[in-house]
Amino acid sequence: MGHFHLTIEAFGRRKSAVVCFWVLIALYAAALFAPVLSAYRFDDEDRDYSYCPPTPVEFFDHGQLVWPFVYGRALTFDENHRRIFTVEKGKKYPLEIFSKGRLLTVGAPGRLYLLGADSRGRDLYSRLLYGARISLSIGLIGVLISFGIGLLVGGIAGYYGGFVDAALMRLCEMFMLVPGFYLMLALRSAVPEDFNSAQVYLTVVVILSFIGWASLARVIRGMALSLRERDYVAAAKLMGLSDAAIIARHILPHTVPYSLVAIMLTIPGYILGEAGLSVLGLGIQDPVPSWGNLLSEAMGIVRIQFAPWILMPGALIFMTVVCFNVVGDALRDALDPMLKNENVTIH
Repeated sequence: MGHFHLTIEAFGRRKSAVVCFWVLIALYAAALFAPVLSAYRFDDEDRDYSYCPPTPVEFFDHGQLVWPFVYGRALTFDENHRRIFTVEKGKKYPLEIFSKGRLLTVGAPGRLYLLGADSRGRDLYSRLLYGARISLSIGLIGVLISFGIGLLVGGIAGYYGGFVDAALMRLCEMFMLVPGFYLMLALRSAVPEDFNSAQVYLTVVVILSFIGWASLARVIRGMALSLRERDYVAAAKLMGLSDAAIIARHILPHTVPYSLVAIMLTIPGYILGEAGLSVLGLGIQDPVPSWGNLLSEAMGIVRIQFAPWILMPGALIFMTVVCFNVVGDALRDALDPMLKNENVTIH
C-alpha cells in the first residue's frame, strides 16, 4: 500500500478530524454559493428592522401542518426607548423557494431574518455567507502566497548554503523578530485610506503573506540542507541538471508533506489576522462584509445584551480555527512516518 493510501487510512481513524474536514468543506461550499443560499444581498437593508431578532420558521398553523411561513414583526418602544419587536400573528409570509435566484426568501413586505439583523436592518445570515467569501479566501490565498515565498527562499538557502544561506536566514530573522500583529498594523497604516473594497482585500492578502513566509523558509532550509546530500541529488548533478531544476524537481517536492500540514495549521492565523484588522477598522470596510467587520458590531456589552446574535461571526471564526487545527494535527500524525524520514518536526 502506498504512502497516500496509508495517510488517508490513518487520517480516517481520527473521527473528530473527519468531521472537522467536512465542516470546512461545508463552509467553503456555503461561501462559494453565497448568492444562492443567502436570503438577500449583503447590502440590502431596512432600517425599520434594526437589530430585529431571528425570525423562526413556522410549520404549523392552528395545529395543522402547512407550508413553512414566518410571522410579521411590529416595532414598538419601551419606556427606556429601546426597540422591541412583537410578533404579528395576523401577518403570515410563506417561504419562497428559488425565488429571484435565491434558495429561501419571503415576499415583501415580510422579512426573513434566520439569524437576526444588524444595526442597519441587514440580514446577518446573508452577510455571514458573503463574509465567509472574504475571510476564508483571504486565509487560503494569503497562506499559498507566503508558502510559495517560503519554499523558494528556504529551498535556495538550504541548497546553496554558505553566504547565500546566511544572508537569507538573517533576512528571515529580521521578519520573525517583529511581532506579527504590530507589523500588520504598521503595514496597513502605510496604505491610503481611500482604497475601494477590492484594493483593501488585495492589500490585506499581501500584508498577511508578507509576514508569514519567514518561519516556513527556515524549516524548508533545514530540510533542503539534508536533502541536498541524498544520492538522487548527486545523480541529478552528474546528469547535468541545472541548480534550478534540481531544486524544483528533487528538493522542493520532498517538502510537500510538511507544507500540507503547515498550511492547515497556518491558515487560522491568517483568518484571525484579517479579523483583527477588520475589527479595528483597518481591514475590509463596510458595507462589504467579512467575519471581522461583522464582529466589530459586538464591541460593547450593551449591544451584546440587547442583540446577542451579533456574536455569531465570532462563533464561526472560533469553529473554523478549531476545525483547521484539528485537521492539521490529524494530518501531521497521519504523515508522521514521511516527516520522520525527512527529519522534520512540526510544532
